[in-house]
Amino acid sequence: MAKLYFRYGAMNSGKSTALLQAAYNYEERGQRVLLAKPAVDTKGADEISSRLGVNRTVDFLIGATDNLRTLVTQHRERVRQDAAQTLLPEDPAAAEVDVACLLIDEAQFLTPTQVDDLLRVVVEDGLPALAYGIRTDFQTRAFPGSARLLELAHSLEELKTICRCGRKALFNARLVGGAFVFDGDQVAIDELSADRVTYESMCAECYLRASGGRLT
Repeated sequence: MAKLYFRYGAMNSGKSTALLQAAYNYEERGQRVLLAKPAVDTKGADEISSRLGVNRTVDFLIGATDNLRTLVTQHRERVRQDAAQTLLPEDPAAAEVDVACLLIDEAQFLTPTQVDDLLRVVVEDGLPALAYGIRTDFQTRAFPGSARLLELAHSLEELKTICRCGRKALFNARLVGGAFVFDGDQVAIDELSADRVTYESMCAECYLRASGGRLT
């Protein structure tokens, strides 16, 4: 039975690295995978980038209004057609080629409806899916996509990282020009203003200290 996995963690917990490693593991065994990410994540354009310097182009981007199940079906069929063109028709492997797994980076940016689509891809279309993302935004509020994944996923796995103090990091603090900010849009990638936007993973204690006790 195919399953939907949600692997989440604070910023810099190695989510993209883990995704790329999972893709490598499948392909090392001769299996095909599809890689995707929401188009709102403009960092790296159409690439998945890990902090270790490993990059890979996604097979497709997911727009905010896209039907995710339709996109997956289209690209799954493309994989089959590509295999049919490269393998001899009489080769038994030609009839067996299919996608073994769907891997989605920055899954917090999926809409709840797209997460529903993803569950149907897994359960009704029989394609396992690994979704990687962060759970909460810089104001400690759950992203809609992450909240729905926490509700629907067959399996939940936390990828851990540490705060500057050495404790386990839970939250993602936003900095603009090197200064902490606690107001603004939920999504801010690369630019919030003229200053550069960065994020820091923090434990609850350090987050509360930086925010002056504020959680939202």
